[in-house]
Amino acid sequence: MTGEQARLRLPQKTAESRLIVVARAQRAEDYDAVLEALIDAGIRSVELTLTTPGTIERLPHLLERFAGDADLGIGTVTSLDQLKSAVDAGARYLVTPITVPELLAEAVRVGVPLVPGGFTPTELFASWSAGASAVKVFPAGRLGAGYVKDLRGPFPDIEVVPSGGVDLESAAQWLAAGAAAVSVGGPLLGDAFGGGDLDALRERARGFVAVATGGA
Repeated sequence: MTGEQARLRLPQKTAESRLIVVARAQRAEDYDAVLEALIDAGIRSVELTLTTPGTIERLPHLLERFAGDADLGIGTVTSLDQLKSAVDAGARYLVTPITVPELLAEAVRVGVPLVPGGFTPTELFASWSAGASAVKVFPAGRLGAGYVKDLRGPFPDIEVVPSGGVDLESAAQWLAAGAAAVSVGGPLLGDAFGGGDLDALRERARGFVAVATGGA
């Protein structure tokens, strides 16, 4: 089976919104209020990270509450056990910070979209050719948006999602350069998981949504 035959596309809301919010909380119980504010502001895809204790256990509850409005994925997946737990809990997609061929092969086998992280053309093309739904350029803050054009010279069909250090200005640049979506964390979330103003979070989120949808 070739990568193209095996490839699962990103979930519909994620692909259409072109924006993934990486939610890295201190406690899984803190997800609810922040996700509610993000979704209210138009966010349609949230990556919940396994660096937050209790994320897998909290996911079914979050899916019951929010799955009608947004794709909820699981990120920072680094082992087969984590992948299986995320899939069993109902994750709509998976994200890794690194290139691990075994994780991609298993995701393809079980039919869940996976966005593996990589930095070099060799890593990114290897994942793409093996059936990745998109490839995460990480840490994107070390590169410029022109990297998308550079990659698409030899790899014209590759779907790129920059992550790490993507702020509002660089999000617009990456998307204009042809990125399939942008993955954003701190520049959007700010202090939301530390008791910050959720109305201010909504305003920041609306700004990113406008950029992702071409409205700004």
